[in-house]
Amino acid sequence: MPASALYVLTVVNCGVKWRTSEVSGERRRLTNSFIGKAVAMFLGTHTPRLDEKGRLILPAKFREELSDGLVLTRGQERCIYVFSQREFERVHEEMRKAPISSRQARDYIRVFLSGASDEVPDKQGRVTIPSALRAYAGLDRELAVIGAGTRAEIWDAQAWNEYLKEKEAAFSETDEDAIPGIF
Repeated sequence: MPASALYVLTVVNCGVKWRTSEVSGERRRLTNSFIGKAVAMFLGTHTPRLDEKGRLILPAKFREELSDGLVLTRGQERCIYVFSQREFERVHEEMRKAPISSRQARDYIRVFLSGASDEVPDKQGRVTIPSALRAYAGLDRELAVIGAGTRAEIWDAQAWNEYLKEKEAAFSETDEDAIPGIF
């Protein structure tokens, strides 16, 4: 297999089928053939700075997917989740399926949605992070913006480095039971 090949995963009738696709210089978007929509994949670690107005410049690789609008909200481990508008709508639809009789579901949805803020990046790719979210995530000037698949996450750089240091050792020891079918 050439080094420039891309493995593409397709779900077919609840099974998994792999195929390869040649990688060119153009930006790749994976298509979810099950629903026929393009699915963005946020990858990598970026280190922008927060300016004095509470804005960050989105990583260039993320701007196209987020240019029509994005949603910022509280994430686990005191980070901020960044969803494209389309992905946030999908996540919200999944939340709506939670039983209203479940206190834990109600609590989670309240905290998740009450902290949400829809934003549109300016022409320079900057987005303002509301002060309540900056406080929640303990953001200082130095940030880490990481790709987490269908979302990005904004972390205080020091908090991210500490989290990563703690989790990397366990990561190298992860077996298939943690995420069945991936290895």
